[in-house]
Amino acid sequence: MGFAAVARVTEDRWIACAVRDEIDFGLKAGGELNVESTICGEIRASGEAVVIDHVDEDGAFRGHHTPALYGFQSYISVPILLHGEFFGTLCAIDPRPARLKDGQVAAMFGLFADLIASQLDAEQRLARSEAALLDQREAAELREQFIAVLGHDLRNPLASIDAAGRLLKKTPLNERAVALVDMMHESVGRMAGLIDNVLDLARGRLGGGFVAERRDEPELARSLDLVVTELRMAYPDRRIDADIRLDRVVNADGRRLAQLLSNLIANALTHGSESAPVKVLGLIVGDVLELSVANAGEPIPEAARARLFQPFSRAIVRPKQQGLGLGLWIAAEIARAHDGTLEVTSDSKETRFTLRMPLQPARAVAIPAE
Repeated sequence: MGFAAVARVTEDRWIACAVRDEIDFGLKAGGELNVESTICGEIRASGEAVVIDHVDEDGAFRGHHTPALYGFQSYISVPILLHGEFFGTLCAIDPRPARLKDGQVAAMFGLFADLIASQLDAEQRLARSEAALLDQREAAELREQFIAVLGHDLRNPLASIDAAGRLLKKTPLNERAVALVDMMHESVGRMAGLIDNVLDLARGRLGGGFVAERRDEPELARSLDLVVTELRMAYPDRRIDADIRLDRVVNADGRRLAQLLSNLIANALTHGSESAPVKVLGLIVGDVLELSVANAGEPIPEAARARLFQPFSRAIVRPKQQGLGLGLWIAAEIARAHDGTLEVTSDSKETRFTLRMPLQPARAVAIPAE
């Protein structure tokens, strides 16, 4: 056949995707024909191949306008189906008659059409994969920029405000000015906490999750007691009862466990009854570290518990409560990073959050003297 083409055929367009021209037909890849002037439009409608050995002897196409327009006597065109949908045709023409209705020729064209469809599918999947890879690279760059903004661009001006407040407190101030500086320090502390929580969210969600930098922590009990002391100072009107007794060296990320305990106690102080103490208990039971925080007050609704450890879920539990609702999510992620669990029980008597963390091979240790 003197001319062959792979054509993209739509309702109103015929576009040559690839061309082999040995009869100077004059059409190149990217060229177009009026779809109504071709037989391919009819093939699109019927979904069936058209094969003509000799136009002048073919009863169906002897008077057809297409052979007369383009000057061919032999013609074959088979549909190309991509994902079951009509894409276009593989067609060939020649000004001379040819024996195309031979079964082998038609079968060969059908196989070629299937091969072309497979190639088009592979190219589309490759293009989607490349686009997805590009999206992942852009997301990684955005993640790094976002974490940099949180870790540097927001913390630095906050540190400047904190330093300015400390300098002001060293200068003579009247009573109202002292109160304003104290309020400024409290606001700086809250903002720093929010930044830390959002930074943890960014690293956890965008950076692949929390990673615990575990090491032997012989003074873990002291670190956890220090968290309790700091919160007692921050909430002088509230009572926090703590009993933390660890008789082994715990292999863990001590800084993260202290953060977990701080988040749980802060949550209990925020949502618990102001007239009842918050109870903190830390023990090693068998080969498991158990750290729990309990408070009295209204129980957590059953419907809210399923989303309690998801970020930004505070509005679901306490609609009027301010804050981002990241504390419990961060605590749960810290537990997971230690191969542990964070569970909650809540009824009319108390709400209790409990970390259970399996210990790595333990050894006896002398607890540092107070």
